[in-house]
Amino acid sequence: MNTAPSRMATAAGRLAIATACATLLLLASLHVLSPELDPSWRMVSEYANGQHGWVLSLMFSAWALSSWALAIALRSLAVTKAAKVGLVFLCLAGIGEAMASIFDIKHSLHSVAALIGIPSLPVAAMLISASVARTRERSGAKSPLLWTANLTWVSFVLMAVSFAIFIATYKRAGGDMSAGTAITALPPGVIAWIGWANRFLIFCYCVWVITVAWQALQRRSQSSRTATAG
Repeated sequence: MNTAPSRMATAAGRLAIATACATLLLLASLHVLSPELDPSWRMVSEYANGQHGWVLSLMFSAWALSSWALAIALRSLAVTKAAKVGLVFLCLAGIGEAMASIFDIKHSLHSVAALIGIPSLPVAAMLISASVARTRERSGAKSPLLWTANLTWVSFVLMAVSFAIFIATYKRAGGDMSAGTAITALPPGVIAWIGWANRFLIFCYCVWVITVAWQALQRRSQSSRTATAG
């Protein structure tokens, strides 16, 4: 059945995939455009301090659009209460990502954006993927849906742990963590892989969006063929 809502959901699914891919490409481009920022310990948001902050803002905008587009693509497929709650958290993740595109790391609201966007996505991923996987058990889609969903919270925990280790070792090495003090170099002994953990988180979040959007498109395609054959 090729109704207007169905066409909108299909377009939204394709947009979610395109913008999630664009997010990853823009992030990769920042490594080339701002090589002075060491990716091992510099957070992605710190690219706002370089000469290509607009690319970072565009990246966050694409990221937000991917979350919202996926929510639209899944709206009619979210039939369980858990999935509907998951869509709310997915929209919240998009709000946090959109805020980050407006309020960079130099603005106080950037921290609020992170608190909204970063933890919301894993909650959405687990609730939505578990629901969608139950309806796709025989299609071979269950495994990638659940694997990518679990990777979102694994990457979240990994970033939290790496941040705690970074802070602890930085203080032990005599680093100054007072408010307003910019970290320009790391003392010897600091365990710094927080930057890679941050990038891995974005990668996992985008891969989940791409996976779920693709499965939603496949499901709609199968339903359309079944309706046509009937």
